[in-house]
Amino acid sequence: MQNRLVALFGAASFAAVGVAAGPQVLAQTSAPPARTASAKPAIARAAEGHPDLSGMYDVATMTPLRRPAEFGNRRALTKEEAAEMERYEKQRQDTSAQPSDPNREAPPVGGDKSPTHSYLEALFRFGGGVVGGYNTFWISPGDSFATVNGEKRTSIVVDPPNGQVPAMKAEARERNAALRAAGAVRPDAGETAEAGPAGAFDGPELRPLSERCLLGFGSTSGPPSLPNYWYNNLKQVVQTKDSLMILNEMVHDARIIRIGGTHLPSSVRLWLGDSVGRWEGDVLVVDTTNFTDKTQFEGSGERLHVVERFSKSPDGSLLYQFTVDDPTTWDRAWSGEYPWRATTDGLYEYACHEGNYAMSNVLSGARQHEKEEAGAQR
Repeated sequence: MQNRLVALFGAASFAAVGVAAGPQVLAQTSAPPARTASAKPAIARAAEGHPDLSGMYDVATMTPLRRPAEFGNRRALTKEEAAEMERYEKQRQDTSAQPSDPNREAPPVGGDKSPTHSYLEALFRFGGGVVGGYNTFWISPGDSFATVNGEKRTSIVVDPPNGQVPAMKAEARERNAALRAAGAVRPDAGETAEAGPAGAFDGPELRPLSERCLLGFGSTSGPPSLPNYWYNNLKQVVQTKDSLMILNEMVHDARIIRIGGTHLPSSVRLWLGDSVGRWEGDVLVVDTTNFTDKTQFEGSGERLHVVERFSKSPDGSLLYQFTVDDPTTWDRAWSGEYPWRATTDGLYEYACHEGNYAMSNVLSGARQHEKEEAGAQR
């Protein structure tokens, strides 16, 4: 099992405190029907009869977006595999949360290179957690795998069957290369995007949106809406007859979905796209188009098209499913799913825009580096 864990999660692959927010606003619900001994638990419904999706949800998970290659087309772990990996991850987090020894030695140059045994451990290493970045006190990763239909999933992506994001087309690679050559860091890059092409530190507009406290990294707000595997894992859903609001704890993004109607004119482009929902039975289907090229999910372009499905479970959780398509970016459409678990935890404000000293620090640091390089060349 030890070797299996090393092979499974030996490298990280990406899909990233204040005052508690006010009480959540719930849509009016009708009285649930009486239950019989054999009846399934009733799903809470809004006054108009549709499932009431309102509530607070936790999306923290150990399941990565892409499936580790060794699992091939295996969509689920065995119970034994999942139990061992979850045990290891919980133990690792508990140990890492202990007070640091003030007399400990400095970390090795370049950070700890010893084998990792879970996806989150590798991700933490990649994010600088062993050379002065966040320690475990500041992060809140998941400690269990995403469970769908009783299966402990090996990846969020379920189609293609190998759990991988399809190959990127040549035109998309060229488009993204041109963007990098212009001196910009990928807009959807996370907090670990400390580097970039020449010119990436020339001004704040060239830094990633999350670093500028404008949009959550890793497509936290979506669409599609994905875990960031670090912290601020909560989502608050407020449903009315005509709209659905999803407030993301990560970078305070509030996404509004209109129920019914048509899309905005194609000339109107939005960072989170234009989302229009419709009910198909008890499932809310959300169609999103009109994206701008300023967000570029996984390197996508303006023709990105995302379809999401929200299904309420009797236990109060949501099954979140999505399909992503962009004929200018990938060889084919691809899909994923994972649960949003109901929680009674409170959502906290993410206020990194207040006193964002890091932005001025990284830019002034770049200027100092340029001066030192210029002096060395004389």
